[in-house]
Amino acid sequence: MSGGEGLPAGRLRGFAAALFGAAGMDAEKAAAVAEILVEADMLGHDTHGLSLAARYLDEIEAGALAVTGEPVVVSDRGACLAWDGQRLPGPWLMVRAIDLAMERAARHGMAAVAIGNGHHIACLAAYPARATARGMVLTIHSSAPGVATVAPFGGTAGALSPAPFAMGFPTGGDPVLIDVSASITTNNMALRLAREGRRYDRPWLMDAEGQATDDPTVLQRGGTVLPAGGQDHGQKGYGWALAAEALSQGLSGHGRAEGTRPMGNAVFLQVFDPSAFGGAEAFRRETDVITGGCRASAPRPGGPPVRLPGEAGLRHRAAAERDGVRLRDGILDGLRPWAERLGVPIP
Repeated sequence: MSGGEGLPAGRLRGFAAALFGAAGMDAEKAAAVAEILVEADMLGHDTHGLSLAARYLDEIEAGALAVTGEPVVVSDRGACLAWDGQRLPGPWLMVRAIDLAMERAARHGMAAVAIGNGHHIACLAAYPARATARGMVLTIHSSAPGVATVAPFGGTAGALSPAPFAMGFPTGGDPVLIDVSASITTNNMALRLAREGRRYDRPWLMDAEGQATDDPTVLQRGGTVLPAGGQDHGQKGYGWALAAEALSQGLSGHGRAEGTRPMGNAVFLQVFDPSAFGGAEAFRRETDVITGGCRASAPRPGGPPVRLPGEAGLRHRAAAERDGVRLRDGILDGLRPWAERLGVPIP
């Protein structure tokens, strides 16, 4: 992380929105993308925060990221919708879909949106609190149809994407915010380590010959990311990735069969209103007991207390609100050429 002072989140959001706006993106879309990227950095997910902005600007220049327009409604049955995302900004599509799903879940009890042919959606952890703040439950399955960096269990050739999953649910206190993937690590982390000349602490990848390795550069030579569970129990991550790709690409009707380009995501998200089931109060009562049991579990010898998913991110976010966002070294430098070219002052 940067050793300098943190920057106000609002200033970073304004900077990112100005960059995208200067590149031709509609103001509403630019603001949504900026919000999600900065939120990722605030939560500590800096591989999926502002570090992505330069790649998004490259995609705009190449015509691979649409800056204006609306998604096409493929199907709408009230509680179930499908969109063709038209390569529009993924964070904007996600925010819009979640808000619409919450509105409809308030009427139907639950609602689902499938999005195909959208651009990259950035950090999944940045979305669930949007629903939990309203007492709702959100689940997200995502996949990248243009990426095949994860080999099926028992194979050596990539066939699947890391297929991240996110979920948020309310409790009587802070919400539980889950962001995990069907692969042991992510493509973006492997790219960062390779760029920095570093290796993983453990053998989380596999070379083209099927040998486990800690070398992130194998992805540039036919290697793959291991599914969750690794070479021992990788059938777990394999099954999970298959389910995520079927839900996101199959239900949206757009994915690998269409030869989708890189830097795109298919998504299947669901919003549940607990009041339509056993009741909001009962839901919080049960989740308080569930999470309380986890917190009460004695830690391993010498280890820290058990924490809940999202807890560290919320602490990181609170510190960023208080002290400013401390970006990793090199992120603003990577955006400097774009800022100078587009006439946007660097914060």
